[in-house]
Amino acid sequence: MSSNNDSISKTLIVVVSLCLVCAVVVSTAAVQLRPQQTQNKLLDSQVNILRSVGLIEGKASPQVIADTFNKHVESRLVDLETGEIVADCDTSCAESYDYRRAMKDPELSEALDGGADVASIRRVADKAPVYLTYDEDRNLKAVVLPVHGYGLWSTMHAFLALETDGNTIIGLNYYEQGETPGLGAEIENPRWKAQFEGKKLVNDAGEIALEVKKPGNADPDSAYEVDGLSGATLTANGVQNTFTFWIGENGFGPFLQKVRQGALTNG
Repeated sequence: MSSNNDSISKTLIVVVSLCLVCAVVVSTAAVQLRPQQTQNKLLDSQVNILRSVGLIEGKASPQVIADTFNKHVESRLVDLETGEIVADCDTSCAESYDYRRAMKDPELSEALDGGADVASIRRVADKAPVYLTYDEDRNLKAVVLPVHGYGLWSTMHAFLALETDGNTIIGLNYYEQGETPGLGAEIENPRWKAQFEGKKLVNDAGEIALEVKKPGNADPDSAYEVDGLSGATLTANGVQNTFTFWIGENGFGPFLQKVRQGALTNG
């Protein structure tokens, strides 16, 4: 009596076997690729920090990125409530700190209520990384802050580079967003980002003064005004809200106040 090769049981055995083989292959590949993925993530962060301060422009090899970062940048961790650099967390500690994971962890972050959550980010981590940039002679040249806020469709991530006065913008580098191509996505356009260079965050009274105006309405002679994006009002509002939150007391405000008082340059 011949066997029935088309029986349901044999079909199920073949399907299950194929699924198990595929699962093993995918799992093995994921484990083997994890170190490379981690390295690529680190390089992506490093190159975007370097671009915010103009230390790298255009494409660069992984080796150049790593060497430039290690030579010129020092990562530190800041307590956002006090504005103090965490003394017992050195560069390696700060670089291993998973900022995005901390933002989602109730034990490592705080929920923001409606009034405080102007950037629509829901939670803020208790601690955040900052990046101190040095010149060839190890003189402090810039402070780079990771900032993010919600636009029209997405959370927009950027690095904000400031002079050592904690107030003057050196560069703004948006590197991750999901806004409308040709409209809100223009926050990554170098020409749009360039207008932030030299602008001030706060006025002489210490009040947040940087303002994203409607397109064409910014005074080019103003120390605080930049043009928004044509056809992307909500994205531009998201940029404004990002600055308002991260410059304020729930963001890097306490840290920036200490920077303006010379905490990083005195002694």
